[in-house]
Amino acid sequence: MEEVLERQEQETRERMRRRAASKRVQREQDEQLGIAVALLEEENQSRRGSREGRRPNVDRHRHSRGKNLPEDYFIPQSLYSDKNATGNLGLLPEQKFTAVIQMLAYGSSADQVDEIVRMGKSTILETLVRFCDAVKTLYTRDYLRRPTPRDLQRLLQKVEIRGFPGMIGSIDCMHWQWKNCPTAWQGDYRNRKGQKSIILEVVAGFDTWVWHAFFIFAGSQNDLNVLGQSPVFNDVLRGEAPNVTYEINNTVYQNGYYLADGIYPRWTTFVKSIPHPRSHKQKLFATYQEGYRKDVER
Repeated sequence: MEEVLERQEQETRERMRRRAASKRVQREQDEQLGIAVALLEEENQSRRGSREGRRPNVDRHRHSRGKNLPEDYFIPQSLYSDKNATGNLGLLPEQKFTAVIQMLAYGSSADQVDEIVRMGKSTILETLVRFCDAVKTLYTRDYLRRPTPRDLQRLLQKVEIRGFPGMIGSIDCMHWQWKNCPTAWQGDYRNRKGQKSIILEVVAGFDTWVWHAFFIFAGSQNDLNVLGQSPVFNDVLRGEAPNVTYEINNTVYQNGYYLADGIYPRWTTFVKSIPHPRSHKQKLFATYQEGYRKDVER
């Protein structure tokens, strides 16, 4: 029995030694691969930047060719175009996307993902930066911007069909929990539930298009504090707001409005629900108002 136990312990130690050696070799290969890719990219940058009449390239992976970022880095045009400096086939697009989505969706670190996707830590972080830059480059001009007159006309046509003429969106705030809040800031970014969070103010349309996002406040504030410092009504105060004309009950109005919850002030630009509806008309209005506010909540 003692011989059997001793033999099992030896086999266990041997397996652990082999596993550690395999991880060490893989880590060294990843580091060598990262160095080779960095040297090759630096050589290509210097070669492209040395052409006559062209300024030197700076930080290519952050300021690349705009919309071609995903195609250049994540999607190889052929099996031979995605080879590394040593001539071997590089990382697959599935590996890169899996690492990025794992980190963004679940808050995983690069050390937790490296063994799953068989990528080095530096490569994973570079892939994450490239992916975020590509998303920002592709969608900044379409999202997170003020609506143009054409967008506003489309919004007004849709909301008039839904029974709210003149509505240009729904406004709301939410607490975005900050998991890795620095210790020195935890007192400021603590909400009423004791959690560390940042407040996000959003205005969204019927198609959940977020055209206003304000995301810098500590979690100890509420919707009214955020509204007092938000730039959402700056164009109205400057007199540059778009002219929105609509008619309700034979009365013509010139200003658009937002659907809001009960905490917002009683301004003409906010249309809130009825707290305790009694009549059939009030109940119907409260049902529709609260239903359409699901756009910003989603």
